[in-house]
Amino acid sequence: MQLTPRQRDIINIVTTQEAFSISQIKENLNEDISIPTLNRELAALVANNFLVKTGKGRAISYKVSPFYKVFAPFDTSEYFDQEPDTRQAQTNFNQEIMSLLESVTLFTAVEKEYLEILKQEYQNNISDYPKALFQKELERLTIELSWKSSQIEGNTYSLLETERLFREKKEAQGKSKKDAAMLLNHKDALDYLLAHNGIAGEINLRLLEEIHSLLIKDLGVGRNIRTRTVGITGTAYKPLDNAYQIKEAMERMCAIINAKENGFEKALLAVVLISYIQPFEDGNKRTGRMISNALLIAEGVCPLSYRSVDSIDYKKAMLLFYEQNNLAAFKQIFFEQIEFSVKNYFQ
Repeated sequence: MQLTPRQRDIINIVTTQEAFSISQIKENLNEDISIPTLNRELAALVANNFLVKTGKGRAISYKVSPFYKVFAPFDTSEYFDQEPDTRQAQTNFNQEIMSLLESVTLFTAVEKEYLEILKQEYQNNISDYPKALFQKELERLTIELSWKSSQIEGNTYSLLETERLFREKKEAQGKSKKDAAMLLNHKDALDYLLAHNGIAGEINLRLLEEIHSLLIKDLGVGRNIRTRTVGITGTAYKPLDNAYQIKEAMERMCAIINAKENGFEKALLAVVLISYIQPFEDGNKRTGRMISNALLIAEGVCPLSYRSVDSIDYKKAMLLFYEQNNLAAFKQIFFEQIEFSVKNYFQ
């Protein structure tokens, strides 16, 4: 839903205190509108899960919904025109976001219906897919996932160089061995998840550490939960720096994900929360993407390659979650990548 200026004004009014009555909202608006018109505006905001209506009769009041707090429309262009230290950003880990994400349904009924259609389309596509062709297509997805996921982290291999590395075992000239190792580690991690396709039926810290270990092999990165502070380029946000608190946050994240009934919600939460918590010295976003794919595989959904994502757009969407706890931009990327994978692989 695209908010009108009036609807934005209504939401801004309601956010200033716990709840507002219709008359209070009318009094605080900068324009004079009738009660029936205001009721229509409020009904639209409630229908789109931006406001919550409570009470009956004269006791009816409105408050901002948890859904809106997570998915409020946001002008990313204007926001990122500002330097990191001048943005009105949340600089510390927000413990409350875990409770908020636990209580919010991340996809609307219409979105869930379309995601289920995509899932069924993928299942239909692979139901009678020739085995040799299936393996070839899976290899293509693996190459493209490994390339894009590594590119997001600054890897300099091109897609064609990645393909040659995987198929011919030839490293690209002038590129570091760590770049090659990062790519091959993605392949090993995805191969492992596909060989154990139900392993993420319920996630836990052990699984996360196991996948992280595969992704950082030969990269000089410490295993398991970090004991040092880490900084994130391009943001003033600082993740937790206490190993006990990090472990506690990870265990709570696993519990929240495991309690969700919808597999798509589980996968979305995994990719953003692992990145947000930053439990490891390095390789957090890679681990988030791979665990997210593990959850999709367990759900019978096509893994995401992120091939069509612009790396800068991906980073901005993640930074928006770090700094504002706003999931709207990343949810759009996630949703589009599910559609992209179903429409571009195993056809």
